[in-house]
Amino acid sequence: MSQKFIISGTDTGIGKTVVSAMLTLALDASYWKPIQSGIEGGVDTKTVQKITRLPAERFFEEEYVLTEPLSPHRSAEIDEVKIDVAGLNIPKCEGPLIIEGAGGLMVPLTRENLLINLFKSWQRDESVPIILVARTGLGTINHTLLSLEALWSRKIPVHGIIFVGEENPDNIRTIGEFSKIKILGHLPKLDSIDVRSLTRAFETQFNKGDFVQ
Repeated sequence: MSQKFIISGTDTGIGKTVVSAMLTLALDASYWKPIQSGIEGGVDTKTVQKITRLPAERFFEEEYVLTEPLSPHRSAEIDEVKIDVAGLNIPKCEGPLIIEGAGGLMVPLTRENLLINLFKSWQRDESVPIILVARTGLGTINHTLLSLEALWSRKIPVHGIIFVGEENPDNIRTIGEFSKIKILGHLPKLDSIDVRSLTRAFETQFNKGDFVQ
């Protein structure tokens, strides 16, 4: 069975794409972002491909590319697109797969379905755990613990937490103590984002053995 991780966050704009690029490199994985909401500045799939310099065949095409940088349900309405949540199935993949979500766990995909419901549906045939990306700064304790509560209540497996941002060891420690969830590492602010910097960050801040299922 191939190794798969869902990368989700406690908020939007939190650093999921950079974390996804880092893990795609570190785990020699493929990448898939099923729903792209907002295209100004390009789509995240192309961003990760550019950062990692991996071949195009390692990147699965998005199922939906929506124009406006809004919650997917609203962006889809503006584009006159109906997101078929039941039809969003994880692609077959040889080797590890990094799946990047759109925004936070509770963003609506339609007027009837939240993103977290999609993640729950993917657990029917195999365990596809969440790696939760969280900020280090003020507010992260509340946001992270609430996100974990939402996952726990739906019995969605959580592989661990990755923190992004400035050093804040007490926030990281506090979340770890209250949640009892594995802290996978901390991605600090980088001067540049490229293969070299992400490889170095993973080697110094993470343990590859923590990502073996």
